[in-house]
Amino acid sequence: MTRALTTRSNRQALSSSEPGAAKYAKASKAANTQRAYRAAWNEFTAWAAGRGARALPAEASTVVDYLGSLADAGARVSTISVKRAAISFAHRTAGEADPTSAEAVRMVMAGISRKLGRAAQKKAPVTLDDLRAVMAALPADSLAGQRDRALLLVGWAGAFRRSELVALDVADLRLGAELTVAVRRSKTDQEGRGMLKVIPALEEKDLCPVTALRGWLNAAQIKSGPVFRRIDRWGHMRAERLTAQSVALVVKAACQAAGLDARAFSGHSLRAGYVTAAAQGGADALEIAEQTGHKSLEVLRGYIRDTGRLSRRATLAAFGRAGHEAHD
Repeated sequence: MTRALTTRSNRQALSSSEPGAAKYAKASKAANTQRAYRAAWNEFTAWAAGRGARALPAEASTVVDYLGSLADAGARVSTISVKRAAISFAHRTAGEADPTSAEAVRMVMAGISRKLGRAAQKKAPVTLDDLRAVMAALPADSLAGQRDRALLLVGWAGAFRRSELVALDVADLRLGAELTVAVRRSKTDQEGRGMLKVIPALEEKDLCPVTALRGWLNAAQIKSGPVFRRIDRWGHMRAERLTAQSVALVVKAACQAAGLDARAFSGHSLRAGYVTAAAQGGADALEIAEQTGHKSLEVLRGYIRDTGRLSRRATLAAFGRAGHEAHD
C-alpha cells in the first residue's frame, strides 16, 4: 500500500507540474540518452506485451528473460546494458521498485558479459602523422575544405567531443594570439558549469588550429551564431549547425581522401588522437585532463596505456636505462 501511494504521488507530482518540474526531470539525462532510453523502453514494453507480461512494474523474471533473448539474438553487451538501464530508469522515475537490481538479473548480466565479452572495438586515434596527411589532402580552395580544416584541427587540438564541437557559437570564442573556447555544457557536465579550453597558435601554419579557424570564419563571413555549419552539395553554406554525426562523416571522408582506412576512424578519433599524441609527447594525465575535461583519470589512463609510453619507460627502467628513452 505504501509503495502504491508513493508511486501515485510521484506520478502526480510530475504530471501536475508540467511544464515545470517535469522538464527538469527529463533534463536529468542528456538528449541522446533520453532518445536511447525511450526507444529501449518502447521495445521492452512491446516485447513484454507480446508475451502477456507486465512491463511496469516488471517482474525480475521478465527482465531476465528479456535480457537473455537479446543475448540470444546477438546483441552486444553494451546494447544490452543500455536496455537494462532504460528499464531501471523507467521504474525509478515512476516510483516503482527497480527489477534490474535483483540478484537474478545481476547474475544474468554477469553471465552475458563473460560469454559475449566486454572488449569494445575501439576506433583508431587520428595521430599527428594522420592529421598532417589529412590536412595535405583537404582542398584549400573550397568553403567545405576550409570548414573541414578548421573543424578537424580545432576538434583535435581541443580534444572536443563531437557534441561539444558542433554546439560551439561565435560567442563562445576568444580568437587572438591564441584561441580560448568556452564549453557551456558537455557529456560529463550536464549541470552546465562549463569549462575553458585554450589552444595556442602554432608556427606550423598548416597544422595551426587558430589560423584554420580564423580562415574559415572570414571565408564564410560568420560573425555570430553556430561556428560549424552545413554546406550543401552546391557549396553554399546554410544557417543550421552541423550535427554530431556530421563530425564522424567529415573525419571518415577526410581520412579516406588522405589514403587512410576510413572504417578505422570515427568522430571520437580526434579526441583519442589528441590524448594519444599528448601522452606520447610526455604530458601527464592531469595536464591532458585539463584540456579533455575528463573527470575520471582512470578512463584517461586507458588512452595513455594504449600509447605504450608508460610500459616502454617501465621496461627501460627495469634494464637500468631510465632516462635513455629519447635516445632509443
